Amino acid sequence: MKRMYIPDPISYKTMGTADLRKHFLLDDLFKPGEIELLYTDVDRGIIGSAVPTDKELSLVGTKQETASEYFCERRELGIVNIGGTGSVIVDDAVFELVRKDMAYVGRGVKTIKFRSADPKNPAKFYLVSYPAHAAYPSRKVTRDEAFAASFGTQEEANVRTIRRYLAPQILPTCQIVMGMTELAPGSIWNTMPAHTHPRRSEVYMYFDLDDALVVHLMGEPSETRHLIMKNEQIVISPSYSLHSAAGTKNYTFVWAMGGENQEFTDMDGIAPGNLK
Repeated sequence: MKRMYIPDPISYKTMGTADLRKHFLLDDLFKPGEIELLYTDVDRGIIGSAVPTDKELSLVGTKQETASEYFCERRELGIVNIGGTGSVIVDDAVFELVRKDMAYVGRGVKTIKFRSADPKNPAKFYLVSYPAHAAYPSRKVTRDEAFAASFGTQEEANVRTIRRYLAPQILPTCQIVMGMTELAPGSIWNTMPAHTHPRRSEVYMYFDLDDALVVHLMGEPSETRHLIMKNEQIVISPSYSLHSAAGTKNYTFVWAMGGENQEFTDMDGIAPGNLK
């Protein structure tokens, strides 16, 4: 398992493009036939992927990062499929996930395996995990079952649908809140006006981009930076950083939050005129 330590709000101001990408961006997770995991010190999150092809893949604990016999001994896990149809085997349960379905795996689950229905069109499972203080039931949540709300206008190029999958409206979790935002054709902006939420961190994974690009804004509102992001790349946003973006076309992104609370609206808004 790789490790990533996030710079503090003073250090990041001194960084150039290469250092920002090294410390905030993940660009090589989805590898056929493998499980890839990264541990971040931000809320002790683990971010990863599983792309099963002709063989089943198993998610296990590690001696250093989880210090556990099995991965979810003291953790909960959110899973979303962005590829072909596949299955997640959770102890004795089997959750078949089509593209844009999610699953929640609760603390105490001992066996987690991944399987693709068609090795030539494999599932691409994106994983986000945080420590858990209690055990809640594992469950599959389809795209249609998610709590959906639409926002934005064509004039502001930000028409989008936000779907909350792993959230209090749908199921109980310890701290993870996870969902997906889909931008309509002709819309390119997400999360503008921007915000921060000092009580929790957030991770974005952009996809549905093909060869298009996303310019992701990050950092403190008074001294922003940007990252150029491509399809299926991931950015970690610590509590001091805003997270907003504009693309060269519409796109979709998965967002996942961990931290002190689960209130979706718990955020500190930033007026566009105050961004620098």
